[in-house]
Order: sequence, then structure tokens, then C-alpha cells
Amino acid sequence: MKKRIEEGQRESLALVAADKGMEWFMRNREFTPDLAVGDFDSLSEEGEAYMESLKDLEIVRLKPEKDDSDTQSAVNHMIREGAKEILIFGATGTRLDHVLANLGLLSMGKEQGVQIVLADQWNYITLVESGTVLKKEEQFGKYVSFFSVGGDVAGLSLKGFKYPLNRYHLTVADSGLTVSNEITEETAEITYDSGQLLMIMSRD
Repeated sequence: MKKRIEEGQRESLALVAADKGMEWFMRNREFTPDLAVGDFDSLSEEGEAYMESLKDLEIVRLKPEKDDSDTQSAVNHMIREGAKEILIFGATGTRLDHVLANLGLLSMGKEQGVQIVLADQWNYITLVESGTVLKKEEQFGKYVSFFSVGGDVAGLSLKGFKYPLNRYHLTVADSGLTVSNEITEETAEITYDSGQLLMIMSRD
């Protein structure tokens, strides 16, 4: 890869196109992908021609019949390359099945020590560790929501929020309780004892 993410490199960035994501780069020529991953069955002829025109581009072609989505294959490739932080755009589109599959990548990344974020113009989605501190001046959007993933979140405390919690046992059935919270202090802290906590920062 032209810009390889390697352990020990302080500042390194790789831009990856997963299948039809190549068409975003085609429309935004100020950004050039380093890697393209996919079976490219949804890529237009124009997109295919653009991809082939990029001389320094590494292309990983996958078979259409595979166990992983193109996005997951791209994420797995980057993790093997040593990535520790992965930001995914275009993962919250019209296909709900793909959205759910992409949400599953967050847990997959956590198991391998990699923070994965899904983002679009309205949402910033990631798993948060206990002890996370959010700065109001840096938050994405107005609202902050929390959900338990893969089981309960025990001992959840939210400080610095409009609706605080003190050692609450959060279950999937409580999803309405932790939707559309707001940061009211300069900083807000999230702590819990166990479980996986999904955070969604959003704006209208």
C-alpha cells in the first residue's frame, strides 16, 4: 500500500474504497484511494475504468460468493495491515441488512483491539469504553444515545448529561431510556462495570 498503516508509525492514513465506494472517490478527485477491496459487482463501468486508471492503487478482487461483505473484507484487510483505528463512511445507507452487518463490525473490531467508527452526515456510531470522557465543544451533533450490545451493560453511570444515570443496569428493553441525551457540562463521563456499550452521537 502507498500509505501503509504500521505499528510504531505515529501519523499514518490509508484511504480504502470498499466496492462501490470507489465511485465516491471518482466524484471527489481531491482524494485518492490507496486500496480497493471488493467483488465490484455493484461498481459501474465508469467506476471500474476510473479504478483501473489509478496507477498506484492496490486492488484486492474478491469472489462474489463469499462469507464476508465487501466492507468486512476491507476492514479485515486493514486490521491485518496493523490498523488500530478505522473510520467507515457510507455504512448507514438504505440497505438495513448491510447496516446491521456493519454495526457488527464494531464488536469484531473491539475483540481485536481496534476501534471502529461508522459515520455519516447525521450520525457518529461507535462502542465506548468505561471511563470515556466527552468534551461538549468537540461532540458530534446535539444528541447522545446509548444502547447495550450483545447483553446487558451493568453499573452504567452517566455524568455531565442532561439525564444522568447512577450505576444503572441497562438492558436491550431499556433502549428508550437512553435515547437523545444531551451533554450539559463542559465534559461528560461514561463509566460501567461490564458489557458492550454502543454510543450514537446524532444531529437532525
